[in-house]
Amino acid sequence: MKVGFDGKRATQNITGLGNYSRYLIRLLTKFHPHNQFLIYAITIPPPELAISEVEYRYPGKQLIKSYWRSFGIIKNLLRDNIDLFHGLSNEIPYSLKTAGIPTVVTIHDLIFIRYPQYYSFIDRLIYKYKYRYAALHADKVIAISKQTKQDLMHYFGVNEDKIEVIYQDCDVIFHQQVTSLMKDEIKKKYQLPEKYLLNVGTIEERKNLMLIAKALLRIDNIHLVVVGRETKYTLTVKQFIKQNQLSERVHFLHNVAHCDLPAIYQHAELLIYPSRFEGFGIPIVEALHSGIPVIAAKGSCLEEAGGPGSIYIDPDDDVELAKQVKGIIDNNETKMKMVRMGKQYLDNFKSKLISDQTIHLYQNVIDNAKR
Repeated sequence: MKVGFDGKRATQNITGLGNYSRYLIRLLTKFHPHNQFLIYAITIPPPELAISEVEYRYPGKQLIKSYWRSFGIIKNLLRDNIDLFHGLSNEIPYSLKTAGIPTVVTIHDLIFIRYPQYYSFIDRLIYKYKYRYAALHADKVIAISKQTKQDLMHYFGVNEDKIEVIYQDCDVIFHQQVTSLMKDEIKKKYQLPEKYLLNVGTIEERKNLMLIAKALLRIDNIHLVVVGRETKYTLTVKQFIKQNQLSERVHFLHNVAHCDLPAIYQHAELLIYPSRFEGFGIPIVEALHSGIPVIAAKGSCLEEAGGPGSIYIDPDDDVELAKQVKGIIDNNETKMKMVRMGKQYLDNFKSKLISDQTIHLYQNVIDNAKR
């Protein structure tokens, strides 16, 4: 089997869709090396994002490289005799069906439809057109959560049988226990407090960091460490923190090396992830692997990521959040039970299972196309 991938995110993005793209490709090359995998990209990836086990294809001399990604790539796919093309980040090239190339697309979320206030009008138009086209014209759609599957059916009218939910795991660096020496080094490097709650993710309104800041007013003797890219919303949160004399207890970490994150997780008391809506919630899975409890928000797919051992609260209830935090940090038995259940739930994200599900899907699409 020869599979081609859209490599825009895999070669350019260091978070989110880029991580998913590289994660899945690496899984497939590891567990199914007898297949051939090619990444079609506009630019050459930097060394830290390159995947040595695959071949790369580039547009060559093109005046408008974005045109190649949407249209011109078809010639390359036909020349390379690709058996299947997988759009890893919500979109696919146009006219693949006309060219007779079987297609799979991964749709991560439809947040821009559910929460349009977080997106510009132009972005919403572009996303809606591209996502809808991909979902309706691909032979099969991979949804990264049951929530995304339901949204695809509800908003785009995609047939349920066309969608398959395949979860994703986090980077394998979170799978291993960090040594005490490494923890001490990271603690010193980032000047971490002795005891802290952790929040990871872009600091934007939807992620709801303000809820944690409000809850912190009701919790004594513990700090909050925030890891994530800042946006305009960050200023609003920081103003609240300053006005309520919380500045000494809240620590914003900048330019954190990816390889340092496991130690930051494992040193934390627990992860709080109160996002109002997500396509999945990888930081939750990272926390489960790191052996710390999770408190997340109700209302989207975070229950799918955290499983029955995690706690879920209303994203507007800071009183309940504070209560649940104290219930964990003051009761070691509760904490250990949550950690244990979290580890058990990780069976849903085993790498071999995910790679096998994906290859099986590819093969079914290819077989159906030949009939």
